Amino acid sequence: MPRFVVCGDDPLAYSLAEELTSRYDAQVTVILPSRRHNYGPQIAALGGVRIVEAGRLDTDTFRAARLAGADGLALVRQDDVGNIEAALRAQEIQPQLRLVIRMFNVSLGYGLRRLLPEAAVLSDAAIAAPEFAAAALGEIAPTFVRVSGRTLRVARRDQVRAPDVICGLAATAGDRPEILPADGDTADLVLAVTRRGQYPLPASERDESAAGRPWHRGRTRRRRTRRVGLVRLVQLVDSKLEIALLILLVVFLAGVVAIGAVDGLSPWHAFYTSLLIALDAGDADLDSGLPRQIAQTVIAIAGIALVPVVTAAVVNASVKARMAKLMGYTWGGHMVVVGLGDLGTRVIRLLHELGHDVVAVDQSETSRGAQTARELDIPLVIGDASRGDTLRRSSAHTCRALLALSTSDVINLTAALRAREMQPGLRVVLRLFDNDFARRVENAFGIPTSRSVSALAAPTFASALLGQQVVGTIAVGRQVLVLAEIWVAERAKLAGRPVARIDTAGEVRVVAHTAAGAGSPTWSPAPDVPVRGGDRLLVVATREGLSRVLSGTSPNR
Repeated sequence: MPRFVVCGDDPLAYSLAEELTSRYDAQVTVILPSRRHNYGPQIAALGGVRIVEAGRLDTDTFRAARLAGADGLALVRQDDVGNIEAALRAQEIQPQLRLVIRMFNVSLGYGLRRLLPEAAVLSDAAIAAPEFAAAALGEIAPTFVRVSGRTLRVARRDQVRAPDVICGLAATAGDRPEILPADGDTADLVLAVTRRGQYPLPASERDESAAGRPWHRGRTRRRRTRRVGLVRLVQLVDSKLEIALLILLVVFLAGVVAIGAVDGLSPWHAFYTSLLIALDAGDADLDSGLPRQIAQTVIAIAGIALVPVVTAAVVNASVKARMAKLMGYTWGGHMVVVGLGDLGTRVIRLLHELGHDVVAVDQSETSRGAQTARELDIPLVIGDASRGDTLRRSSAHTCRALLALSTSDVINLTAALRAREMQPGLRVVLRLFDNDFARRVENAFGIPTSRSVSALAAPTFASALLGQQVVGTIAVGRQVLVLAEIWVAERAKLAGRPVARIDTAGEVRVVAHTAAGAGSPTWSPAPDVPVRGGDRLLVVATREGLSRVLSGTSPNR
């Protein structure tokens, strides 16, 4: 019977302990500050769970938890630095211990994995984000995953450009799909990198006129963006100023025509002469005829009035632009994401990369995702999402879907209900910390989509504790492919062998290869590229194929 140690007292720690005891029949020791606070009572009530109360994860605490004889340690506290310190201390006690570490800062996690090659560094927000995005888009299951700085998605070959195809997944023409065929070009189902604006609409929302044109939505969105930009520009100018400007411009143009007719000038010379008259009024010309004197007088008056009116229009537009930034945006058909913590930040980035308009809402201008929203030029509304005025400023009454992803169940539920009042039938995706509460909310309030991040992430954390380094799954008919990141140990059987030795038709395909010390991966590596200790591989494989690769990349003891 496997035995694991879990450190934490939040919903993820509870869901992970429950997953390990109920699904894998494991013995679990949970280290937490107090069995009476946070999720301590729920964790203590689980069968097969032993509790160790300790304020610090020091050597004495790990000894009390009997870490030396454990099969794995999961550090799932929301403290990146504290988890790193605990991981290093645990390695001193048991060097070959399997570690699963929860971290938000993935770059910091990759650095840690160079020190601890066998450690699995996971983010519950990164695991759950595709599920929430898929629910908002009306997908049954996520067909995309963000990994190694890219968003990958499953698509038909005719829906993506050839340069964006990473590898062929299956040939589905026959009665039974051929998984990972030897000739990847025969696969009609592919894994491809997502470019912004190229994510196709669901079939139910796709215009019939766009059939057979996979890039129709990207062009439509760009045209719509330009139209929205022009509308906003017009809206920034006060209507009275618009009228005044129009009258003055008409008077000025009439004067240009009059000067050109009287003096017999070309259109350019007439405009040039009139502009100079308008700017400095010129000198009186008593010898000119009455028509020219009248035209010069009209132009001079219009020019004198035009300067302050233009100045007022610019100032007014600048002020209204600032107010628009503070008070919200006029939008439609967009996604409203409430809460810019770990999860919300990843969701807005993912939806943005998939080409969807997003408006972000958060209570603080200094929240973790506020800077991300600014970098991506995503409209940001600052305010309490449980208040109707905040939702109106985010144009929730015209949005396509609302995702309530803050860390407060009360704010999330209130925002969802208020948004439904503004727009009955609105698609709402609700984050709730307790999975049972999420199910009750679905039934009681008629909100069909509510999710618990911990419930979504716990299976992946449990799989990592058991040695499975899965970052995503892909359903192909009744078969399942897994996307996994694998570190190659220094003394591994496959160390020094080419990629071709790992690629196996029907079982494994190497999607990306990151050399030790390299900052970015090489996608679709050549078959003769050598794999060395310390390298990182991203593979798509069957579960049997994954087991074979894990065996070949683990230390050869």
